[in-house]
Amino acid sequence: MKEVYLYKKLKNKAVQCQNCAHYCKISPGQRGICGVKENIGGKFYALNYGKIAAIQIDPIEKKPLYHFLPRTYSLSIAAVGCNFACQNCQNWQISQAPKLNKTIEGKETSPQVIVDMALENHLPSISYTYTEPAVFSEYALDIMRLAGARGLKNIWVTNGFWSKELFEMIVSYLDAANVDLKSFDEDFYQKICKGRLQPVVDTLKALKRKKIWVEVTTLVIPSLNDNDETFRGIAQFIKKELGSETPWHVSRFFNDVSWQLKKTLDTPKETIMRACQIGQEVGLKNVYPDNM
Repeated sequence: MKEVYLYKKLKNKAVQCQNCAHYCKISPGQRGICGVKENIGGKFYALNYGKIAAIQIDPIEKKPLYHFLPRTYSLSIAAVGCNFACQNCQNWQISQAPKLNKTIEGKETSPQVIVDMALENHLPSISYTYTEPAVFSEYALDIMRLAGARGLKNIWVTNGFWSKELFEMIVSYLDAANVDLKSFDEDFYQKICKGRLQPVVDTLKALKRKKIWVEVTTLVIPSLNDNDETFRGIAQFIKKELGSETPWHVSRFFNDVSWQLKKTLDTPKETIMRACQIGQEVGLKNVYPDNM
């Protein structure tokens, strides 16, 4: 447990989290939407600090990143929690656990141990992934500072639903990001993800302005975001705001690993290929069918 880096104190010992775009206002004894940050007596604490819920050595292409340190491996870590509640989530056992049962699970592991592990395994990067790194940003930032000083690259695999304060806090230590652009429809974000589209768009544009390497992923879910209008809207946004060279990963949905969409059909391969074709027609140079 560690005091949150980004929050401000309000009246009557309430606090406002400045970690993500929800900007939760939280009374004493309550937690934010993420389920892992709690107001304890007027001070705000990250309950998941230093608690590793998942750790693995992955090919960097699994993030997915195809144009950043290709053919290398990355030490991939996560703590529990998420600021979204996506019905399709495949890692819901760790992303949603603090909301479902109030438990904060994970193995106590210091930032230095994580960095040492990457170095000992001759890995060039550390990826903050599996859940949303914005909700374990205190832990991530402490690792990122140490990692950068040792020549390691820092990668976030993220939903992009950040606050401006979070962006400014981490941008100097961030080398690459894969950002989920889940749809180009506000209604989808609100109903399916319990979030909003605009903060994600803002994060993507800000990352590009700072010359952080960005790749974009869209998980295509039948009947929810699998129409040509959505594909074209995302592709046009990427080309106009991020650049035609920005990779777009168009990924298949599988119902057996989803949280709440067990009755939704798996995405047909033909739908993925149609989305890729639209991306190429719009003018994107690097469009990839994923989970095929």
